[in-house]
Amino acid sequence: MTGPIVVGVDGSESALTAVRWAAEEAARHRVPLELVHAYLLPRRGYPEMVLTAHDVREAFEEQGRQWLEAAAASVRDLVPEVETSVVVDQPAGAMITASQGARLVVLGSRGLGGFLGMVVGSVAVSVAAHGRSPVVVVRGPYPATGPVVLGVDGSPAGEAAIGFAFEEASARDATLTALLAWTPLLAGTPYADKVRVDWDEMEEQQRQSLAQRLAGWQEKFPDVAVDRRVVRERSTKALLDASRDAQLLVVGSRGRGGFAGMLLGSTSQALVHHAPCPLAVVRAD
Repeated sequence: MTGPIVVGVDGSESALTAVRWAAEEAARHRVPLELVHAYLLPRRGYPEMVLTAHDVREAFEEQGRQWLEAAAASVRDLVPEVETSVVVDQPAGAMITASQGARLVVLGSRGLGGFLGMVVGSVAVSVAAHGRSPVVVVRGPYPATGPVVLGVDGSPAGEAAIGFAFEEASARDATLTALLAWTPLLAGTPYADKVRVDWDEMEEQQRQSLAQRLAGWQEKFPDVAVDRRVVRERSTKALLDASRDAQLLVVGSRGRGGFAGMLLGSTSQALVHHAPCPLAVVRAD
């Protein structure tokens, strides 16, 4: 992956945390860091005889630049040169556009101003679903140590996420926990006891599937120690439990259970809201 790491900035503490995480990532991979603030002019609430559109735009521009400069100053110990830009656009649209040439797009967990409702609303989900680069959501203080946890769904669409996770684990000198979660067919339904299936055999098939998905990447990254885990559990709960002490959680944007046209699967959406550590959502090319 080439290009800068791009971060959405809105003046909130959450955005500053995201900027710090992104600066550490930029220094680790020796890539540029770019900070973006997006805003749209309000359409109502400002009497024309008090403020003109030009006055409002200048005020928004000035506030955005102040937030960007404060954010850049907070990480100059890690990245001496930081590029900043103020754009007139919806926050999600601005970050999706920026993702087209980015290595990563990084978002904070709670917004202010232009990024109001960053995660609890639709912005993070929208950017994760439509962004062209991997998207990282940083939810509060993050650990500097611990494993990189990877959710493997067994589908070819997950290859991009696997590659991303191996690269991050290698760069961080961290163990990679590769987790494949599965639930027995018809589990929790009245039909479960009526279906004769060798569940142990099915679990062994899942283990083989996980090994096959990881094999080529383990050869490419021999320095990465891999902890393979196959668990009978719903994927969201399994990944939340596994990432309690992780420094990064990596998932694909849509697994094998997704519906056509659903660009972000239910597991990825749930993790955007609840992941206990920074979450990377990696779309398949």
